[in-house]
Amino acid sequence: MKAPRSLQGRLGLWLGLVLTALWVAAASVTALIARGEIEQVFDAALQETAQRILPLAVVDILNREEAGISQRLAAIREHDEYFTCIVRDDQGRILLQSHAADPTVFPAWDGAGFRSTATHRLYNDEAVQGTIRITVAEPLAHRAIVAWDIQMGLGLPLLVVLPVALIAIVMAVRASLAPLRKFRDRLAARGASDLSPVASTDLPSELAPLAETMNSLLARLDAAFESERSFAANAAHELRTPLAGAIAQAQRLQAEMRDADARARAGEIEANLKRLTRLAERLLQLARAEGGRLRRGFVADVRPVARLIVDELARVGGPGCIRLTLPATAVLTDLDPDAFAILLRNLIENALRHGRADCPVDVVLSGDGTLIVANEGPVVPADDLARLTQRFERAKSGATGSGLGLAIVRSIAERTGSSFEIRSPRAGGDSGFEAIYRIPDVRPERSRNAQE
Repeated sequence: MKAPRSLQGRLGLWLGLVLTALWVAAASVTALIARGEIEQVFDAALQETAQRILPLAVVDILNREEAGISQRLAAIREHDEYFTCIVRDDQGRILLQSHAADPTVFPAWDGAGFRSTATHRLYNDEAVQGTIRITVAEPLAHRAIVAWDIQMGLGLPLLVVLPVALIAIVMAVRASLAPLRKFRDRLAARGASDLSPVASTDLPSELAPLAETMNSLLARLDAAFESERSFAANAAHELRTPLAGAIAQAQRLQAEMRDADARARAGEIEANLKRLTRLAERLLQLARAEGGRLRRGFVADVRPVARLIVDELARVGGPGCIRLTLPATAVLTDLDPDAFAILLRNLIENALRHGRADCPVDVVLSGDGTLIVANEGPVVPADDLARLTQRFERAKSGATGSGLGLAIVRSIAERTGSSFEIRSPRAGGDSGFEAIYRIPDVRPERSRNAQE
C-alpha cells in the first residue's frame, strides 16, 4: 500500500492503523484473560455442584431398603442442563444419575479431582470411605460458546468505535494542521515579486523553524534582487550624463567635419549613442517596474495620463499616427500614474515601431479598465508571440528596439496583480497585433460619483 503524500493523510493513516492494532491486541488479551477466569469459575461451579449433591446422594443411598439399585432423577420442568452427574459405588455400579446424564461420557473412576476428555470437563469426589463416588460433567462446547460470546462482545464494538475513532483522528489531525494550511494559503496568495516575510506566529513549534528558514531565504532573495535592481538603475542613471555628452560631441563633429564619409561615421556614432540612451531609459523603467511601489492607498483617474502620453508621442510620430478612444466616465484605479505612463508609453512605442506606417495605432481605454493597444502589420507566429514578453526578445520585423518594452509591461502586470496578454492577429481581423492590459482596482461606482 502506497502511503498518502499529504502529512494529514499519513498521520491519519498511521494513527488509525496503530489504534486498530492496539485495540485488537487489547481485545485479544482481554479475551484470553476472561477465558482463563471463566475456566476457573466453571471449575468452581463443577466442584460446588459435586459437593452439594454428594451429601444428599449419600443420605438417599444409605436410606434405601435395597442396595445396588440405580435411580434416575426426574426433571421438574424442561430446561437446558449444562451440568450432568452420576453417583457410583466402589465397584463402578451407577446408583444415581441426573435425568440428562449419558453414562458413556463418564470415564472409569480414577481418583478425586478435575479431569478432561475430548468433549467434557469432569470433577470427581467421594464419600463414606470411597464407597460412594460422584462425577459431575460439563460439555466443553458450552465453555467454547461462552468464550466466543465474550470475544464477540469485545470485538463487535470495534465495528462502531473504530470508524468513529478514525473520524475523530482525522478531524483532530486536520484541526492541528490548520495553522500550516493558513501558512500555505498566505504563501500561495503572494504575488510573484512579493518576498516579504510570511507571518508564522501561529505555527506549531515543530514547524516554526521551517517557516523561519523560509523567511530567511526570502529575505536573502529580496536583498539579492534589490541589489540587482539598484545596480541596473544606478548604472542606467550614471550612463545618461556621459551619453548625452557623447551625443553632443558626435553632433558637433558632424557639424565641423567637411568630409562626407567622416560625417556619416559621426552620424552612425550618434545613432548608436541614442540607441544606448534609449536602452538606459528602458533599464531605468524596468528597475522602476520591478522595485518600486506600483499601487497607492488612494485612487485617481488615469484618462489624463493617457491623453498626455498620446499627445507627446503623436508629436514625435506625426499627426494621425495614434487614434485614442477614452470612456466618458472616469477610470479610477490605485495604480501609480507613473507606472501607468511607463506601461502605456512602452505599448504605444512598440506598436509604432513594429506596425505599418500608413495605419494608425489604436489606443482604447474602456470604462472597466481594459486597455487595448493595437496596430496593423503581419501576423506574428505563435512561437515568437510566446517569447516576446521576455527580456531582450525582439520580433523578427527588422525594426530596431531594446527588447524590453513588453517585458516592462509584463513586470508591471505581475507586480500589480493584473492581467496582460498579447494577440496576433488582432481581434476581429486577420492581421495585426494587439496588447491587452486590465487595470487593477477599477471602481465604476466611484467613477459615477466622481462625475456627479
